Amino acid sequence: MAAERPRLFGAAYSVYVRIARLALIEKSVDHELVPVDIFSPEGIPEWYRERHPFGKIPAFEHDGFRLFETAAITRYIDEVFPGSALQPADVRERAVMTQIVSLLDAYAYRTLVWDIYVETVSKPRDGGATDAARVATALPRARTCLETLESFKRPGRWLLGDRLRLADLHAAPMFAFFQKAPTGRDMIAECEGLAHWWDAIHSRASFASTETNE
Repeated sequence: MAAERPRLFGAAYSVYVRIARLALIEKSVDHELVPVDIFSPEGIPEWYRERHPFGKIPAFEHDGFRLFETAAITRYIDEVFPGSALQPADVRERAVMTQIVSLLDAYAYRTLVWDIYVETVSKPRDGGATDAARVATALPRARTCLETLESFKRPGRWLLGDRLRLADLHAAPMFAFFQKAPTGRDMIAECEGLAHWWDAIHSRASFASTETNE
C-alpha cells in the first residue's frame, strides 16, 4: 500500500509554515498544504485544535502520524524521507545547528518580524501607526541576533559551511520579512557573512517557490 501523501496545515504567509515547506521541497517530498488561517475573522477552526491544542501553525500529518512544532516537523522530514541530509552527522555541528534554530525561535523571530518588520513596514502600509518605542527596544536585540549568527557562520555559502542545513531553512523566512525594512537591509549588509548567505538563500529555487506577496 502506498504511503500517505504528507499534509502540512497552515497559511503560506506564515514564517513557520514556510520553514516546513522549505524542508519538504528540499527533500523533494510531494505534499499538500491544507489552508488554515488562524487570523481569520472566524477564528481558529475547531477541527484544527485537535491537531494543535495551542492553535498555532503549522501542524503536520504523515501516514497517520501527527506532529506540531516546526523544529520537530523539519527533523522528521529530514530523517524519514530520502535525499540530501539537512542535519550534520557530526554531533557538535548538529548541536550548533540546534543552537542556531533555538536562537532564531527564542530571540530573533519576534524581534526581526514583529517588532521591526510589522512595526515599520506592515502597519504603516495598512494605515497603522508605528510603535516607535517598541522598535527602539528591538533594534539592539536585532543587532545582537545578527552579530551572534555572524559569529556562528562557517566558511562557505551556508550558515554551517558548504551544505544547506535546517538552520538555513529556519532563518530564511525570518530574514525575508526583516530585509523588507530599510533598517533590516542595513543591518544585514553590515554582516559580511550573513549578507553573502542571504544572497545565496534568497536565490534558491525552494525559496522562490514559497514566496508570497506579504
